[in-house]
Amino acid sequence: MKDVRNNAAHAVHCSDPTLSSIESAPPPEAEVVDMVNIVDKLRRDAEALSAGRHQIVVETDGQGDLRGSEPELVSAFGNLVANAVRYTPQGGTVRIIWRASAQGAEFAVQDTGIGIDPKHIPRLTERFYRIDRGRSRDAGGTGLGLAIVKHSLSRHQAQLEIKSTPGVGSRFAARFPASRVVGL
Repeated sequence: MKDVRNNAAHAVHCSDPTLSSIESAPPPEAEVVDMVNIVDKLRRDAEALSAGRHQIVVETDGQGDLRGSEPELVSAFGNLVANAVRYTPQGGTVRIIWRASAQGAEFAVQDTGIGIDPKHIPRLTERFYRIDRGRSRDAGGTGLGLAIVKHSLSRHQAQLEIKSTPGVGSRFAARFPASRVVGL
């Protein structure tokens, strides 16, 4: 029981200040974020985390960049990619998708993982919410990752859409308004 309390205290100490700082921070800087480079970095990170256990696929039209905070976006997107790798069984596929147009942009991660029961989807972005506490702990989760993703995306006027089917896989998509897309 002492280990559980220590782990919980450590998770709160390390992660909650990150979420609190994002929630209270001013709007993100309007720097141009090179999405081709970001997607390539995320692919490399996914391949390293996967260690050859998954097929990592990139789908992109190679167009458009985002206006915003690169560190925040990389953190949010990286969390989605890492979750897909962690919760996809060996031999599965993780797709990293980037598409941009004059109407807006979408960054998505789609996997052939274990999927999520629909009853859990509305709560996934709540602080400390875990579907299965044992599985999340074994995978290294704190229960804050998707809360941080949601807040980072909302600071960029983006919406997080989650679709999942148990035993089939999940798709997490960040949809950005046209005002955040540059370079088309």
